Amino acid sequence: MQLNFTPEEQAFRHEVRAWLQANAPTGKRPKEGAAMREFDTAWQRKQYEAGWGGISWPAQYGGKGLPLSQQMIWFEEYARAGAPAPGSMFVALNHGGPTLIVRGTPEQKAFHLPRILRGESVWCQGFSEPWAGSDLAGLRAKGVVDGDHLVVTGQKIWTSYATVANYQELLVRTDPAAPRHKGITWVICDMKLPGITVRPIQAMPGYSPFCEVFYDEVRIPLSNVVGQINDGWNVAMSTLSFERGTALICYQVELERTVERLIALAGEVTGPDGIRAAIAHDDIACALARLRTEAAALRAMNYLTLSRSSRQDVPGAESTMAALYFGELLNRVHRVALEVLGPLSIERAGISDVWGFGYLDAFKQTIAGGTSEIRRNIIGERVLGLPR
Repeated sequence: MQLNFTPEEQAFRHEVRAWLQANAPTGKRPKEGAAMREFDTAWQRKQYEAGWGGISWPAQYGGKGLPLSQQMIWFEEYARAGAPAPGSMFVALNHGGPTLIVRGTPEQKAFHLPRILRGESVWCQGFSEPWAGSDLAGLRAKGVVDGDHLVVTGQKIWTSYATVANYQELLVRTDPAAPRHKGITWVICDMKLPGITVRPIQAMPGYSPFCEVFYDEVRIPLSNVVGQINDGWNVAMSTLSFERGTALICYQVELERTVERLIALAGEVTGPDGIRAAIAHDDIACALARLRTEAAALRAMNYLTLSRSSRQDVPGAESTMAALYFGELLNRVHRVALEVLGPLSIERAGISDVWGFGYLDAFKQTIAGGTSEIRRNIIGERVLGLPR
């Protein structure tokens, strides 16, 4: 594994840092609705116009085609600049687009990829169902071939940003008689088609990023199928490899910055004795030191993941270790934040609201894309070679 950056990579870092410092949005990102979408797509459009719209995408599809070492530099400087997360553009940039690049038809690529990079097309994910969350093979949403269309009936849940999405990466069961992992099809669903109903779900922090989506005989052209009919499980594994691997690196890098902000906060607020700063208390200081160490370990795992990913087309199972560690560390960071704030943590104003919101919002990272338990199973089976 290469841990040193070359002079060329250091020069690239200076270029990235200068651009991000001059162009990263400084306003507060809206948490939901049309204003949120406009914020996210405007930032994506600005990056695209400056040539930074798809740093990991191959140049032939409009991306930057950066090597993984430069991608890591981008993410580190992105976090340093305090630039916003992709938000509602996440699925399009990190799931839909990469999946189409490796599995889509030329027509699908030509239509969708430019729209994603320009910030014109928001995607959501239609994988989980009330009966099939981490156990994705248990999905029941039905797709029936009728002429040149796939007629979809059923329900999806926990669909982030469905209220503002143009398209959805949708999994449906097209052969109910086949084994669980067979008979599934991956299809691009236009979210404006007749028969689609979207119902927002309010999350613990008080906003509604998730949705239920209902399909009542929705007719989707067969030309929207990615891969082959009944081969959607293989396509979905490509999608989930990105989700559990490199797609989360921008969030993982940002977590290190979050830890440093927490350490600074502990020097500003009064600790449990009501006299000294919180960081002057040994138990809090030790907890903060541990978090800083764990964040450094996460950075090392990211470097290892990127080094290994440079030798394969999609992230390997090892990337699941970084995703698991990130989700659980994020929760620990925000639990310590509430200890630092003490009674202030229950206030819903100012800095207390920021950390309180983060605490409630962090729980989703040990569930989304596969629960911590599912990720441990993946690590056990695919990395350690243990039996199922």
